[in-house]
Amino acid sequence: MTVLPATAPPAAPAGTYRNPVLDADWSDPDAVRVGDDYYLTASSFGRAPGLPILHSRDLVNWRIIGHALKRLEPEQAFTAPRHDCGVWAPSIRHHAGRFWIFWGDPDHGIYQISAEDVRGPWSRPHLLKAGRGLIDPCPLWDDDGRAYLVHAWAKSRSGTKNRLTGHRMSPDGRELLDAGRTVVDGDALPGWFTLEGPKLYRHGGWYWIFAPAGGVETGWQGAFRSRDVFGPYEERIVLAQGRTNVNGPHQGAWVRAADGSDWFLHFQQRGAYGRVVHLQPMDWDGHGWPVIGDGGEPVAAHRPPVPAESPAAPATDDDFPGGRFGHQWSWTANPGQGWTVAHGGDGLRLVCRRTADAHDLRRLPNVLVQRMPGRPCTVEVELRLDGAVAGARAGLAVLGDAFAWIGLERDALGTRLVHRFAEPAAEHERDAAHSRPAPSGRAHLRIELLPGARCLFSARTGDDTAFRPSGPPFAATPWRWVGAQLGLFAAAPEGGGPAGTAAFTRFRVT
Repeated sequence: MTVLPATAPPAAPAGTYRNPVLDADWSDPDAVRVGDDYYLTASSFGRAPGLPILHSRDLVNWRIIGHALKRLEPEQAFTAPRHDCGVWAPSIRHHAGRFWIFWGDPDHGIYQISAEDVRGPWSRPHLLKAGRGLIDPCPLWDDDGRAYLVHAWAKSRSGTKNRLTGHRMSPDGRELLDAGRTVVDGDALPGWFTLEGPKLYRHGGWYWIFAPAGGVETGWQGAFRSRDVFGPYEERIVLAQGRTNVNGPHQGAWVRAADGSDWFLHFQQRGAYGRVVHLQPMDWDGHGWPVIGDGGEPVAAHRPPVPAESPAAPATDDDFPGGRFGHQWSWTANPGQGWTVAHGGDGLRLVCRRTADAHDLRRLPNVLVQRMPGRPCTVEVELRLDGAVAGARAGLAVLGDAFAWIGLERDALGTRLVHRFAEPAAEHERDAAHSRPAPSGRAHLRIELLPGARCLFSARTGDDTAFRPSGPPFAATPWRWVGAQLGLFAAAPEGGGPAGTAAFTRFRVT
């Protein structure tokens, strides 16, 4: 398998778009059209708020407009970072005047929420089916008023995988009406393994299950059809890497545009960049089977479903008006009271939270993160540390199984600029460069993200007229099922009394 480094792709021909349409870690995407609007959600795992909601008018240009899940449940299970848990592979649907999202938590079961307005308020999570290993659920409301649900299994929790289970469901989505039965057994299909991520549809007199198989990095997209929702199903591989450089093109959403054309959104695993999202045209062959991309292989560029809007992407920059952060940010666990300070101006004020884990960012729940862009860019933020105790620290980080950060730390002599990192198996961080004084308690921090997810750190402090490089290049890594994250944090050692705050202003990605 070859995963190409992030480089600026050639421009798409006039009137076309170029993949990926979401060049960051929007894992396991699902989407729905309502009128002329498209809405997409994605896995958010252990981050809060979770279940991001993106909006588009053309399936190409997307903006993040909010989150459907304020906090993960059960609450106590997510007081610390758990990056391989939480919200796995959601499905979003619109039925009976409401938006619905179903997702599987591999440790607790299948949850459901709904809302009249996609921007909320959303209902409290309802546990539809309790159990371990229940993942990737998708509902279907049939034309006759009956409802169904299909889901997959995580072997790590249940000992079962490569199997899809179907249920009858109450039309209100509140309960399952039977014990479930296997509708597709991947073990009975020669060459099929890790069958998961099912999406259930009705079209042309057939029940359809679109489901990936073959593993995250190397898999393919399958389509299954039957005259009965519980099978038996016949299958086809409808999208695979083929001669392209798009490894593992699978798991996503079939969307029908207002003009009747069909499209398929799917992910591609790209190492530290996570699972980026591609858009493929979809047609039908003479036997009624879907043909995705160019004869079953991903396209690099194509005309959009409708004339493209002005280029847009989910927000990255933030001035933090009134101390509030934008929709692109989430905490690495359920947030606690008093982690931020509200105020009347611009800038994010994080409290230097006292913790025994201050020297390992992977253990901190109070790291504010957003997705690392999939292409080369420069990340900058201005920081003022008002921490008053020795060991108070704050900074800008690249966070994954390994992490690195640059920022300010208070010691007995004053405030210093520090740059530290930790390797994946290391329990504590180490210095990546010699510290230096930051007598004003201020710094302008920068990370240059280069091809291959290499990161160069630099900073300006005091009387510096230019950024001064700090330490060697750092290779960003993914974080279990999550791509590398950009993070802001403030922390302090354990102890009594307030440890101060850190103010971040003008966060920019260029």
